[in-house]
Amino acid sequence: MPLQGENQLGTFLRDRRMRLDPATFGFQPGRRRTPGLRREEVAQRANISPTWYTWLEQGRGGAPSADVLDRIATGLMLTQPERDHLHILAFGHPPEARYRQHEGITPRLQRVLDAMPHSPAIIRTATWDVVAWNKAATLVLANYAELPREGRNILRLIFADERVRAAQDDWRNVARYVVGTFRADAARAGAGQEIRQLVDELSASSAEFRALWNDNEVMGHGEGTKRLHHPVLGTVDLEFSTFAVEGRSDLIMMVYNPTMPRTIERIQALVAEA
Repeated sequence: MPLQGENQLGTFLRDRRMRLDPATFGFQPGRRRTPGLRREEVAQRANISPTWYTWLEQGRGGAPSADVLDRIATGLMLTQPERDHLHILAFGHPPEARYRQHEGITPRLQRVLDAMPHSPAIIRTATWDVVAWNKAATLVLANYAELPREGRNILRLIFADERVRAAQDDWRNVARYVVGTFRADAARAGAGQEIRQLVDELSASSAEFRALWNDNEVMGHGEGTKRLHHPVLGTVDLEFSTFAVEGRSDLIMMVYNPTMPRTIERIQALVAEA
């Protein structure tokens, strides 16, 4: 760990450069005094001046632009956490949010959901598309497995699916919460353009959505309670908690836990029957 006052940016860049295998990038290993890529090779991959890159490692020449830093990060094949750290070292804050389209759920992440057999759990994107779920979620919340991909969006379910709407104990407050949190999530993830089509669609089909969206409310979330009127379970009280997926700023895990022992037993029986 560099001491305060040292060129931490340059130290980090040099460390990552020296960890790379030249042969991986088509460079001749040859006789090298130090392991890893040469400075001019990193500069070539980042399409910047070798002199400028050398100065950057040496702490000279001033701060780089965000674009240059991103090109260097790509040239060094940095992971997203490493890229974020690079921006923090250079500018004191992470890079500006840029939304990434959903890239799929790993088997390991799906196993996390499945390890909670009696707690409905889902993973959703910043644009509120449900992209993974466990069996309890399909039985208690919505049957995501039978819905088309576009139908798994929580806003479409809340505003356009009468069964989901009827299941909410206080639909209006639920809808207000969902719209306000959706707005905050999309902005935080840099997904302004990605939500425009969905907002236009729901504004045209639902006057209630249009009114809530035009209120410009922004809400945060982390935990709360939810009451559902389920066709089999009856009235169900759930606590929910949300968790960020490390390294995937576009994904949020939501876990719903029954608050009453009787509800837990009923969900267990429903899962066992299914």
